Amino acid sequence: MNKRMTLGAALLAASLGLNAQKPMSAPAGGKAISDELIGIFFEDISSAADGGLYAELLQNGSFEFSPAERDGWGAGTAWKQIRPGHSLGTLQVRMDNPIHPNNPTYMRLHTERVKEYYDYKGWKGFGLENSGFNGISVKGGEKYNFSAFFRNIGKNAKQVRIALVESQGWGKDGKLLAEAYLDVNAANWQKVEAVLTPEADSKNASLQILVLTLGDLDIDMVSLMPQDTYKGHGLRKDLAQALADLHPKFMRFPGGCVVHGGGDGFWDTYRWKTTIGPKEQRKGLKNTWGYHQSMGLGYFEYFQFCEDLGMEPLPILPCGVSCQGANGGWNMYPTQAQDVVPMSEMDEWVAEAIDLIEWANGDPATNKWAKMRADAGHPKPFNLKYLGLGNEEKISPEFAERFKYIYERVTKAHPEIVIVGTAGPGSHPGNADLENGWKLADELGMPIIDEHYYEPNTYFLNKRQYDSYPRDRKTKVYLGEYAAKDKKLIDALAEGLYLLHVERNGDIVAMTSYAPLFARKDNTNWNPDMIYFDNERAYPTCSYYVQQLFGLSSGQYYYGDCVKFEGDAKDVIQPLENVHYGQSVILNVKTRKLYVKICNASDEVKKANINLSRFGIKKNAVKTVIVGSANDENNYDQQPIAPQKETIKAQKKFTLDVAPYSFIMLEYSL
Repeated sequence: MNKRMTLGAALLAASLGLNAQKPMSAPAGGKAISDELIGIFFEDISSAADGGLYAELLQNGSFEFSPAERDGWGAGTAWKQIRPGHSLGTLQVRMDNPIHPNNPTYMRLHTERVKEYYDYKGWKGFGLENSGFNGISVKGGEKYNFSAFFRNIGKNAKQVRIALVESQGWGKDGKLLAEAYLDVNAANWQKVEAVLTPEADSKNASLQILVLTLGDLDIDMVSLMPQDTYKGHGLRKDLAQALADLHPKFMRFPGGCVVHGGGDGFWDTYRWKTTIGPKEQRKGLKNTWGYHQSMGLGYFEYFQFCEDLGMEPLPILPCGVSCQGANGGWNMYPTQAQDVVPMSEMDEWVAEAIDLIEWANGDPATNKWAKMRADAGHPKPFNLKYLGLGNEEKISPEFAERFKYIYERVTKAHPEIVIVGTAGPGSHPGNADLENGWKLADELGMPIIDEHYYEPNTYFLNKRQYDSYPRDRKTKVYLGEYAAKDKKLIDALAEGLYLLHVERNGDIVAMTSYAPLFARKDNTNWNPDMIYFDNERAYPTCSYYVQQLFGLSSGQYYYGDCVKFEGDAKDVIQPLENVHYGQSVILNVKTRKLYVKICNASDEVKKANINLSRFGIKKNAVKTVIVGSANDENNYDQQPIAPQKETIKAQKKFTLDVAPYSFIMLEYSL
């Protein structure tokens, strides 16, 4: 074993607690496993960020949408010109002397007339209206922060009316929900703010900006945010809470194919440095999935959210090789060469990784990147310990050369960081990328490697991939993207059965995360997803609730011999290949909790004989059951599947009837 392998293995084992001595209170028969098995993977796919987790209510508030991102798009996308009271004016898209070079486009409003020659008693002014993401949803009595950058042209100060209105149909002014008046006189860009408090609820509101004074006024970076966000950090409360309720131990971000320019090549590669700092200085980007990313949800917000939820951040950086699917490669040119950075330019990508570590963990007094973190409001380090390099790229010779170049330099500069590599797409035994990825991992002594696969539920019901993995390998597995290819109860149970298998192999598999995480109704790039949502609420799938049980039941020790199914051979430990039921018992020595999980994805009742005599359980337990028909599915209209909880008397030895298509978890205090 080389020194790098020893260091990498030691780092990961220490991180996961796999080398910790078994506490005296852990009964014999347990196997040490990772207690970070269940995490989440956030990618801005299906409008998961703008219009989703990021609480901003306006679309294209920076006027940076572009035809380069989508045909027909432009600075005025999501906006419309309004002129109540027969007011007159013109709009002009401009890019001269912007707020910041990263945010070059703004709008000039030229107001010619604010009311007709006859006495008009309705609203007046010339300006813009934005209806957000399929309408703006607001609650009566709650406060919403409006802000925008204005620049007054000319000597006369401009009066501006800001209004939240609900549409009343064509030709009508709309129902007024809230308004504020602003006086703008600064000759240079100045941020102006107001608080709007709607008088009533509305699911279909719009924001109006009306100039009431003749002349020219420049406007950019328009924002409307609820004051009530998750922990005050700008994320939509219900969606953030849905993630908190999963009890994830880490979050992988920002992708996914978003990382390395999967749509058009390197020009839209995600660069973390342009997503930090003041939001007016961040650089929006075409999203791999065909829309605009404002970067209002950037690296600072990702790290802050990880801290809020007690998750380990797992940022993923590109490593000089494009996605093999770039420029239509998945379908048009399946054997095309990847776009690669010349080796002479690779130091830029090394710096990208080292600077990120310094930004997250460095001392603001001595490091410029750490000072940027402190200036943003977080002087203490984020304590980053994981860093991913690459995202399911084809493990070509070009990739291997560039990955090694970055890996060796980053580990030399920061040996304390646990590097996560990649095994390419389709990480099944026999796949060339998987084999090449593992060969590279063994060569480098990589601490952990990221495997991905999406399959029909039959794969997860019948296969037990990790039983056959060599037990002497020092590189651990991160199953970073996986899901059954539908969202019915049988799919969720198949995933649950597979996670029982992962827990049994928790000495090999260190981390897992279902993918994708979020999808906005009517703007979905990928199915299935764990959580669907609209402007009003989140809609958890069956898979969400199964994932939640595993997040709740993390621990450091696995026991495979406490549950026996009637009809099985005496020495059998479920789940086995091609058997549609299984079990797992997990002990958390930190919380003094014991969890028994049983999954029955078959159409027959199973009898499970449970013996917990070795554990000093207390008198009561909590029983959680998910049960239904195989084809039950949670959607916008119906949510038939949800966990049912009850408190029961704890027993050390008993028999449990496990209904068809059900998942049961028993939680004991010790």
